[in-house]
Amino acid sequence: MTVTSQPKPSRNPWRDLRTLPREMWILGAATIINRMGMMALPFLTLYLTEHLHYSQAHAGYVLSIYGIGALITSPLAGRLSDHVGPLRIMQLSLLLSGALLLFFPLVTNYFALCGLAFLWAVLSEAFRPASMSIISDWVLPEQRKAAFALNRLAINLGMSIGPAAAGFIATVSFTAIFVIDGVTSMLAGLVLLFSALRARVPHVSEAHAHKTTATPARTTNVFTDWRFLYFMLALLPVTIVFFQHSSTMPLFIVRDLRLPESRYGLLFAMNTVMIILLEVPLNTSMAHWSHRNALALSCMFWGIGFGILMFVQSFAGALFSVAIWTFGEMILFPGAANYVSEIAPGERRGTYMGIYQMSFSLAFILAPWLGTQMLEHFGSKWLWGATFVLGCLSAAMMWRIGDRAVAKNVKNS
Repeated sequence: MTVTSQPKPSRNPWRDLRTLPREMWILGAATIINRMGMMALPFLTLYLTEHLHYSQAHAGYVLSIYGIGALITSPLAGRLSDHVGPLRIMQLSLLLSGALLLFFPLVTNYFALCGLAFLWAVLSEAFRPASMSIISDWVLPEQRKAAFALNRLAINLGMSIGPAAAGFIATVSFTAIFVIDGVTSMLAGLVLLFSALRARVPHVSEAHAHKTTATPARTTNVFTDWRFLYFMLALLPVTIVFFQHSSTMPLFIVRDLRLPESRYGLLFAMNTVMIILLEVPLNTSMAHWSHRNALALSCMFWGIGFGILMFVQSFAGALFSVAIWTFGEMILFPGAANYVSEIAPGERRGTYMGIYQMSFSLAFILAPWLGTQMLEHFGSKWLWGATFVLGCLSAAMMWRIGDRAVAKNVKNS
């Protein structure tokens, strides 16, 4: 797709959201409701150690089991959504995971808790690939970046309330955290169930979709689509960098910079505020950018943002670092989802989105271990130098997914 075929961005990028179908706004409302109640997972470790008095190691195993469940679920849920419809998967995911959370406080046996954590991951994580698939069906190709950005805006708005409120609620009752999380999940599911949502929006015609879809129709196996596999490979280094923000970065802030834990919380708050205020207008303004330009730039932001921590010695420097990689986050995630939705065949979009989500689960497993090992054995400067190299590696690889390569593959097909 050439730049000239894209619509010119509006002077006020927020106005472009008015053209999105009502389905997107209903999904946004359901997402905010669901994320406002997302309390159980962030506080699961504290619940297991402080309330049930299990060791930190046992709590870590439960979280690992949840991660394994998420890793397994993403591709399966994506494929299932291609067969039964992503909307049905989203509704069932919210309703069933919410119901399960109501029973979670009733269980105290450790092995039963491990089983519940795995089942919880299977039910709740099925929502992600299905939701990303249906967004692509609801909007025109040139609207996808804005649509994915709007979805992330809803997520961050909800997350700015839920975990913060859970900190106060936990001082009164851990049980209430699971009840609120479960009720809000089921309420979000009911919103999707009774809002008369359509599987596809009529004005998103198949002809238009085929015109902008890069993957040839004869592609039947996601694991033989070399463009998609190359993109997943290019994405892995930068996602390993991404998950350092929740693993090694807090250790660096507290241990190396000798700052209180509250300062790390402020860094998270700035990240969230920037996303809420800037992500939607940033992505609508960049709607005419080619995939390789936007994705390569976002990876460079990640590499530079974490790389400069080699030289940071103050809280102000840490704030500057977060500001840089937050721009990378705001560009990368909507842009990557948009790219996958374009190269995926319409009838297999859920499968592609499932594998795409699985890559994040894999990075979530690898990144903390790799980062903490490097931090412990080589020190912070080597760690942040490595993140800069990984960010540059992803940027260089993303530069190779240009439109010419796509066009060449279509021609050869």
